[in-house]
Amino acid sequence: MNRNWLHILRRTTQIFFILLIILAPALDILRIDTDTRSLIVFGHEWSIGLKEGFSVDPSLENASHVAWRFFLKALLPWIIVLSVFPILGALTGRFFCGWFCPEGALFELFDFLTVKIFGRRSLLGKKPNDPGISAQNRAPYVILALLCMIAIPFLMGVALTGYFVNPRTIWGQIMNWEFTFGVKTGIIGVSIYIFISAMIVRHTLCKYVCGAGLMQMLFGWASPLSVRIKTDPAKLAACTDCKGCEKVCFMNVKPRLLRKDINCVNCGECISACKKELGEEKAIFSFSQTRHCGLPGKEITKRPDDDSSLDLNKPMRNGHYEKTCS
Repeated sequence: MNRNWLHILRRTTQIFFILLIILAPALDILRIDTDTRSLIVFGHEWSIGLKEGFSVDPSLENASHVAWRFFLKALLPWIIVLSVFPILGALTGRFFCGWFCPEGALFELFDFLTVKIFGRRSLLGKKPNDPGISAQNRAPYVILALLCMIAIPFLMGVALTGYFVNPRTIWGQIMNWEFTFGVKTGIIGVSIYIFISAMIVRHTLCKYVCGAGLMQMLFGWASPLSVRIKTDPAKLAACTDCKGCEKVCFMNVKPRLLRKDINCVNCGECISACKKELGEEKAIFSFSQTRHCGLPGKEITKRPDDDSSLDLNKPMRNGHYEKTCS
């Protein structure tokens, strides 16, 4: 199988999830109907189910019925929704962030365009792990970046406003270019947010602001079952110090550090980069579900391309291999 299959699979899951987010309101999978003031879930109206005049009856039986309906139809769904990300974190770490998150995919797109134009990911300055290689012909990427800067915030503004206003109503107003206050406010507000986050903030939002990401991070860090990127101590001697694993990491994580960074989103790009450099068999990274630290053996290991000996219990020239934690 192609050694970049992880990258291709990840892009596929991101695209499908973005399509789901965009189409969910239009297909009545999930949205709020402002006309009926009700929640639409899979084409059905989700209501608390209380009869008119329920507040008139002061009996204990009626009060218990109202309390139960509120818990069952209003509180319990929110508890279930809010528990999704802690559960995901405990089992998969920040896997959702790296493989499904629409915002993360959008940030990566603009990272790619910025690298092609400026040779770095951020507009604000160069970082040590930036790929550092811009395109020889930047003009197509500049044009594509300008189109994305205009089209993506607007389309996302329309799509996300559709969760609160019927998408048919929104597109009808767009076609006639006559907007109600609510639709206009929703599209403009979301567009401004998407533009600022994609252009300037990007993955800083993932690290320090995103509540879903922080829940996955904390529960993933504490869980002994969470999926992590594992470093194989037995293969560290084969590392050529190409730093390819660092250059592909958009979260600025250093995969070879003695402790894994909790900002790792389990995207697997470091795995693909290492396989590209060393081959399938010698690659030092893989997915694993373990928290224990792997200590290299006390034996002296030789580099395959060098006659000198390497003690894996001591730091290498880059200082990364004293101890590896997965």
